[in-house]
Amino acid sequence: MLTNRRNFIFRVSIVINIAVLLYAAMHLSGSNPPGVEWVPITVDGSERSAEMRLVRDDVRNDSEMRTAESSVRSFEESTSQKTPSTMPTTNKTASSTASIADIEKTMKSQDTSSDADLPIETLLDIVDENALSDTTLARLRTLLSCNDKDFLPEYLQRGEFWVLKNYVRADHGTILCHETITYTTHAGFEFLDNVLPLVERWMAPVSLAIHAPGADLMPTVNSIRYLRDCSGNDLIRQFVTFHVFFSNKHIPSNIPNPNSFLTTAYNCTVPAPFSNVNVSATYKKQKGLLYPVNVARNIARDAALTHYVLASDIELYPSPNLVPRFLNMIARNANPLNNSINPRIFPISIFEVDAKVQVPSTKTELQAMLANKTAIPFHKYVCPDCHNIPEGQHWMKATETSQMDVFHVGKRQKKFVHWEPIFIGTHQDPHYDDRLSWEGKKDKMTQGYILCVQNYDFMILNNAFLTHKPGIKHYVKDAKRDQIAAKQTSFVNKVIMPEIKKLFGTRPGCAL
Repeated sequence: MLTNRRNFIFRVSIVINIAVLLYAAMHLSGSNPPGVEWVPITVDGSERSAEMRLVRDDVRNDSEMRTAESSVRSFEESTSQKTPSTMPTTNKTASSTASIADIEKTMKSQDTSSDADLPIETLLDIVDENALSDTTLARLRTLLSCNDKDFLPEYLQRGEFWVLKNYVRADHGTILCHETITYTTHAGFEFLDNVLPLVERWMAPVSLAIHAPGADLMPTVNSIRYLRDCSGNDLIRQFVTFHVFFSNKHIPSNIPNPNSFLTTAYNCTVPAPFSNVNVSATYKKQKGLLYPVNVARNIARDAALTHYVLASDIELYPSPNLVPRFLNMIARNANPLNNSINPRIFPISIFEVDAKVQVPSTKTELQAMLANKTAIPFHKYVCPDCHNIPEGQHWMKATETSQMDVFHVGKRQKKFVHWEPIFIGTHQDPHYDDRLSWEGKKDKMTQGYILCVQNYDFMILNNAFLTHKPGIKHYVKDAKRDQIAAKQTSFVNKVIMPEIKKLFGTRPGCAL
């Protein structure tokens, strides 16, 4: 009798302790605002350390809540509770309450159970390809085994450039590395009119690096303010994080503090700072500066919080629902994903459309535009070999399907040896060479060569595509740029390629 009473008291005390833990965790999680405030760099780093603890506590609280709920479920044998998400996105559903451990147990036992013939979609609870269930997200967490990253502002140096990383942060706050994809891109302030149409189609995090030397910083800051305050919706506030960088030879005379300028609403009755820009009047143009395109690409990619990134250009608009469809494909892990032994990337087909038409939203719409000649393959009249993809003609004729899959596995060899793919990859993929400028052309070629030498599989996606901002490009002779390009080509051949061959070796069929 005494023993039973003691056991009863012990069980009651456990339940009470768990309830207290749950209450404290939910209280702390609910009382924190989304994101964290900008903290200037200090000598002793105390503010930064405190902020790092705050962000990590958000993730830790979420983890503790999951653990506590699991304990209550086991002890009380009650139904599981829905785990709250840290990522506010329209591409997420709440159709499943399975834990990561439950899903993995199901997957591991599938081959030896009567459920062996069940389709993976049934186990993952994929009822909508345009959304991600909690079960799918849990499966991705285990499959990717990625590391979550801090979402903090920093002053960094990258060669000769100062980088204001996370200068203005999106309101999404902490993101777990498996639950979405980041579109990483770059621009000068005069190209920021592309941000809204891009994010309206992407509907997921965007990491944007802006080159803002000298006096170009002020129109850059005002452009950020305009985009956040005057776009007519909260998508840019929710999804876009802005980074700013400039050469140490062209540091702006005044660097506004986001804590100050974000508290004052922008006057939306005046034109956007990026509208009708006189490019010749910009600081960059007046000083004759080259655009460090690869520095910008690498800054944006390195700052991304997610495992998967799409490193692209700001004038390339993605097909809608690309993020959930891609991640559902990864979670299914069907052929050829589950039998690939080589590193892999996922190239996306690119197109241009006439200036008088709207950007297509589906592959079926794109195919109709290709048929009536209002759409063409990207850079068809500028550099067709740069973006000619393996099985490209078959891709354009293949019928659109309800889910995303790998259409073809190609290599950057033979007739595709000069291919400059834009692709979904990870932080483990080769960087772009910081020393190459946009004006010097072929700035992605060295990365493409490394991908070839490392025997990457190029897994071309069946329904995903990018469309350039309306307006078809034609080759225009530019003697000054041709001179810069000749110098850059010589530098690549004499300096960069010998370095790459020493570092990565060579492979038959791979060329610059």
